[in-house]
Amino acid sequence: MFKKSKRKFKVVVGMSGGVDSAVAAALLLQQGYEVIGVFMQFWFPAGETYGENRCCSLESFNQAKSVADQLGIKIHKLNVGAEFKSKIVDNFLADYANFKTPNPCVACNKYIKFDLFLKKAMAIFEADYIATGHYAQNTKLAYRQAGAKTPNGKIVHKLLRGKDKNKDQSYFLYNLDQKTLEHVLFPLGKYNKVKIRKIAKKLNLSVHAKPDSQEVCFVGKSHSSFLSRYLNLKPGDIINDGGQVIGQHRGLQLYTIGQRKGIGLSGGPWFVVDINQEKNLLIVTNNPGNSKIFSPALKCHKLNWVVSEPKFPFKCEAQIRYRSKPEKCLVTKSGGVVLVKFVNPQKAVASGQSVVFYKGQEVLGGGIIK
Repeated sequence: MFKKSKRKFKVVVGMSGGVDSAVAAALLLQQGYEVIGVFMQFWFPAGETYGENRCCSLESFNQAKSVADQLGIKIHKLNVGAEFKSKIVDNFLADYANFKTPNPCVACNKYIKFDLFLKKAMAIFEADYIATGHYAQNTKLAYRQAGAKTPNGKIVHKLLRGKDKNKDQSYFLYNLDQKTLEHVLFPLGKYNKVKIRKIAKKLNLSVHAKPDSQEVCFVGKSHSSFLSRYLNLKPGDIINDGGQVIGQHRGLQLYTIGQRKGIGLSGGPWFVVDINQEKNLLIVTNNPGNSKIFSPALKCHKLNWVVSEPKFPFKCEAQIRYRSKPEKCLVTKSGGVVLVKFVNPQKAVASGQSVVFYKGQEVLGGGIIK
């Protein structure tokens, strides 16, 4: 954690109504910071039967306010609905319309939580820092200049995995840079979830037993139903890898390579191995070892490096989705194209998802899979 000063540093905490952000605020208070809570109001589809975006529902705000009252801090609402719709939802739908599989949580962290929220916090509240309930670590290091006897060189912020391997969220944060990390705190980075819930219960916080949210916040109860409402879907045939028609798909944009659940076929499990846009065919296999599910390499673009761009080529580990296992790889660059070659072929590499590069616990950076 950053060193304390005689002056109380002001931290604006993004409070969602969940246990993680509640404990983040409590820990910062214990550490002597001046803490202000902000509840961000995102976009939600009007008139939906499943109600509001659960990240910014009235129930969530009331829970966040209850925690703020218990902690004795002020909480404010910040409406970022228009920006969220433009940057997150519209791009999410556009990617799916173009047969890509985006990760809206990555985009939300890039454009909303660690850009718009940070700017608003500094402009409105004159904050020194913002803080969130992410399970990640931000370490500040002073690099010694050549020949210097004291570490008076450039200050560098490194983004590290959270201590809790099961909750580590550093994958979603690879777009953070030095300018941003200078003003970001992750109070939960050195804790595991079990400990966080114990702290919340000890403090008698009303949300100590609230379940974690798992799915994309704005799609409601059904991911496919949300996409079906907004996209022009065209049903067609599902064929197996032998060319036989074995069913009907609801629209190719609803499927991705390697997908197993939600295909709607009996006698499986079935896996998506190819998507033929020209003939509107979904090709599946019941062989989980089918080579078409695996990729030995991938190309990526829209890269961000947390500290600085590494010297190519370099070896590291890479994750192709949030819950995937890091895999050793070689990263090369030629003519502006970044190529990632894996030691072991990776299952279900999807265009539009993020690939994130690690060196041990450190996040080097990442990009979007082409």
